[in-house]
Amino acid sequence: MSDPKDCLYCQQNETLRSLMIEIAPLSVSTAFLFKEQTYHGRCLVAYKDHVNDLNELSDEERNAFMADVACVTRAMNKAFTPVKINYGAYSDKLSHLHFHLAPKYVDGPDYGGTFVMNPGRVYLSDEEYASLIEQVKQYL
Repeated sequence: MSDPKDCLYCQQNETLRSLMIEIAPLSVSTAFLFKEQTYHGRCLVAYKDHVNDLNELSDEERNAFMADVACVTRAMNKAFTPVKINYGAYSDKLSHLHFHLAPKYVDGPDYGGTFVMNPGRVYLSDEEYASLIEQVKQYL
């Protein structure tokens, strides 16, 4: 398990800010918009504490975290109407519980397959990021 002092989620450091923008605090986590937007509306939900895996949480903590994840996916569905949202919880190199939420569209990238962690193809203007964030926030 990594040291919380080196964790981008715990430290809210420049690495975090280079990858994502905070949307809103939730009950036991924080919702972020992923800056790389190959998957239109892609978000991430990070748990409030530095834990490595879902199985480290009590049933109550796990249920609260998954409720936050579901809340964000519901907001994403209403805001962006994807065909499906893919979930990714890898943490191989960064041991802080978080879920990537990648919306998929029939004519979009990687439909029917696994989303790419950071394809590095689609970045937006500050105004476009703000618009996506507002679209999600209105349904949280």
